[in-house]
Parts: sequence; structure tokens; C-alpha cells
Amino acid sequence: MNQIDLNGRVAVITGGARGIGYAAAERMLASGATVVLWDVDAEALNGAKAVLSAKGAVSTDVVELTDENNIAAAVKAVIDRHGKIDILVNNAGITGGNAKTWELSPEVWRRVIEVNLVAPYLVCHAVVPHMMEKGYGRIVNVASIAGKEGNPNASHYSASKAGLIGLTKSLGKELAQHGVLVNCITPAAAKTDIFKSMTQQHIDFMLSRIPMGRFLEVDEAAAMIAWLSSGDCAFSTGAVFDISGGRAVY
Repeated sequence: MNQIDLNGRVAVITGGARGIGYAAAERMLASGATVVLWDVDAEALNGAKAVLSAKGAVSTDVVELTDENNIAAAVKAVIDRHGKIDILVNNAGITGGNAKTWELSPEVWRRVIEVNLVAPYLVCHAVVPHMMEKGYGRIVNVASIAGKEGNPNASHYSASKAGLIGLTKSLGKELAQHGVLVNCITPAAAKTDIFKSMTQQHIDFMLSRIPMGRFLEVDEAAAMIAWLSSGDCAFSTGAVFDISGGRAVY
């Protein structure tokens, strides 16, 4: 494992109790960061903290990421505990199941947009002013290859991730002269708990689209996130970093 210098940095990772968020937490702890996990699942957070605390400084907050008041309270709690927020990883997301666009209920469609797109906006809305005041920040949004290509039977998920790519590009340009860099990654599918909400047919479809012939490993995503969160990433902002095993064509 290559060493990435995150010593003295404080990182907030949403959806950090499992999957890519958990792997990113492990990698950042190994790189010297203090890590704060935000998740709506208190039990999963407790389990993650119990394991990760052996690797470094970890704290947790139960946060409903679609509630701006809950987010504001969580931001204050982090700053009260750790004094600052240097790194934000907007990782939390849901798939909302698989169906044709006209078969998806409006409630399910809206919920996916709320969690995958509105929530990252709300978190950035709360965290960015603090980063601007400090003159330093790294924001990494976890989008998806689906946001580039549009997966059939996943219009809600694809649209939310395409929106997150757009948010990344806009915010990156707005903050380009403030010392705060904003980038996103567009991973292909990784075997995480999110698979439980997908049909086997959709899982097979996603695998068939990856030229490398395998799913993403969460540690691979974590390595890219850690570099984008570091001072070594100094001249990339509003950018989209592919990690799709060769699937992406742009």
C-alpha cells in the first residue's frame, strides 16, 4: 500500500459504516487522518467504530443526510470535537431497486434523488463555508459510471449520479480560488450491501459491461479517494476520475 500523507487532517465520510465509505475510512486512518463517520444506521456505526478505533482516531454521528438541521448539528459537533473539517467524502447512497422508469413509483424515484444528490448538496452547503474560512479543503463525491452512461432499469440512480457529477463540476469551479478542491469518482459496481437492493439480472448486466471482467474492490476506490483527499491533489478540481475497469468511454 502506498503511503498517502493525511497527517493532521480531519475527514468526514458519509455512509461510512460500510462499503466504500468504510474502506475509505480504513485507508485514511492508515494515512494519519482523524476520521468521522456519518451514517443513519446507529448499530452499523457502532460496529464500524469498534473495529476502526484500533487503527486510529474515529468518532461517529448518526445523521439523516436529507435533513439540513440534522446536518448543521453534526457539522457543529465535529468542529466542537476536532476543531475543523479538512476533508469531506460524500459517499452515502442508495439504488432504490431496479425497474423500468415508468414502473418506478414517484416516491422511490424522489427518495433516490434526495439521498444521492440533494444530500451531498446539503452537506456541502453546511461544510463549504467552514473550509473557505480555513482556506483549505478537499471534497470527494462518490458518483457512478451509471451517471455517465445511464443504466437501464435504474433511471433514478443514473439521474442522481449524473446530477452529482454536475454538482461536482459547478462547485469545483466556484471554489477554485479558495483552496478547496472538489472532485468525484465514477466507479463501476463493487460488491457491497447495495447489491442487496438490486436484481440478479441487473448485477449480471453490470458485470458484463466491465472489460476487466470483475467488480471493483472497495480498497481500490478507497485508494483513489485518499489521494484526491490529499495535498498531493493540488491542480485537479471539478474533475471526474474514472474507476470502472475500462467500462467508461469518456
